Amino acid sequence: MNIVYRLLLTVTATSLLLIIFVVQKSYTLSYFFEQCAYLATLPSAMSYILYLSVPIALSGLSIYLSRYLGKDEFKAGQVVEIEHANNSFLPSYLGYFFVALSVGNWETLVFVYGVLFVFTFLSQALYFNPLFLLFGFEFYNIKTKNGAAIFLISRERYKTPSDIIIDRAYRINNYTFIERG
Repeated sequence: MNIVYRLLLTVTATSLLLIIFVVQKSYTLSYFFEQCAYLATLPSAMSYILYLSVPIALSGLSIYLSRYLGKDEFKAGQVVEIEHANNSFLPSYLGYFFVALSVGNWETLVFVYGVLFVFTFLSQALYFNPLFLLFGFEFYNIKTKNGAAIFLISRERYKTPSDIIIDRAYRINNYTFIERG
């Protein structure tokens, strides 16, 4: 289950590159489904909203499926440091947008996306998905009293290490947990 879940997280986190590409090229649904004349009458914005709804729905699915991951807990006094991490990852994802805007054709897009997907999946110790922000999640870098650096995805608004008492956190990997709240 964990590998499938990690694949889903990687797809949702990197799919914005694909969406930016098709929007920049003005590829509406009628471009992909030429045989359906009705789609040609839809405003372009409808296509773009539908494109964006797919990764949003997949992000929602990944949040739902997180309940099947292994469980862990954070007891009182276990966390000694906390840092809000929302803004520290956004520059990386803005980089995806600039890459998508500079890609000229489908072959280049497939190659660039493939390389990005593989490196994101294989090297990712943290699973930051900016779409989780739409679901009310916050991202935190925390440090435990044992010295472990943990990435926590949570709907809670933590301010101090003593605030972090979690009965059930779902383990994405050894360094990343999601608290569904």
